[in-house]
Amino acid sequence: VVIISLTISAILVIFIVPLTMLFFIYVSNILLLIYQRNSEVKADPLSDVWNNARKIIASFWDIYARIWHGYELHGVENIPEGPGILVYYHGAIPVDYLYFLSRLFLWKKRICLSVADNFVFRLPGLKLLLEVTGIMPGTREECLIALKNGYLVSISPGGVREALFSDQSYQLLWGNRKGFARVALDAKVPIIPMYTQNVREGYRMFKETRLLRQLYESTRLPFTPPYGGLPVKFRTYIGEPIPYDPNITTEELVEKVMTTSSCSALPKQVRKGNFLFLFQTRTAIQALISKHQTIPGSIWKALLERFDKRRK
Repeated sequence: VVIISLTISAILVIFIVPLTMLFFIYVSNILLLIYQRNSEVKADPLSDVWNNARKIIASFWDIYARIWHGYELHGVENIPEGPGILVYYHGAIPVDYLYFLSRLFLWKKRICLSVADNFVFRLPGLKLLLEVTGIMPGTREECLIALKNGYLVSISPGGVREALFSDQSYQLLWGNRKGFARVALDAKVPIIPMYTQNVREGYRMFKETRLLRQLYESTRLPFTPPYGGLPVKFRTYIGEPIPYDPNITTEELVEKVMTTSSCSALPKQVRKGNFLFLFQTRTAIQALISKHQTIPGSIWKALLERFDKRRK
């Protein structure tokens, strides 16, 4: 009985924060359903009619971000007034991205449409929340329409694979994904890189095994649950936009996103079967990472940074 009790207690400790966040996400959806019913709202979920509800949800998550992670957002001035594509590193849980969406709406009253993996849309009971917050499957046609309508569109090329199999070395696992570059060229919009400090120290995945990798590659479903949820310091940095260049090819744009010194969030490209992007000091983001991110990541340092009052 003692052994079973200790085991259950240990499991609850390492999973309690991710489970709490999942609970809050469902509470957010319930609040939207109540708002929809009481106000008899039937308008498009992306219309301004939903702004009051969006503000309530965004305020809740922003308060949570401030309290639990001392969340900071830097470089908002780098986001263009018009459309653009945000490209970001995917942590074990993209909670940092949720914080970013909330603060962006509170500060700028802007909605950033988010490309999500197909499995997200299979989760029960979240349909309205996904629609109101602008989560979409992200086909090329949908992205182009959103950009044409003036929206920001965000994507993490690493997606679930990066969430599951990247680690404290902060490697980008993008494979051969170039869709974001093709869309940017077709829509003639800039690419804006984004990165959150300590996101892997806050939430982690269990060590990759051959079985787990095979399960994911065959099903495209995340079988491994994230754990942790320590109140480490989170700082999101938005780099300078990479402008549209009509004379550049898709491959050249992808290479530019990886290596150009005008981009302050993405690393040098190294090929080893899949594209494996290592964080180095060659680019501006590498300067940011070398200054703000311990590699490999350190939980203790990330926790101590909560007491560092200096603006980074």
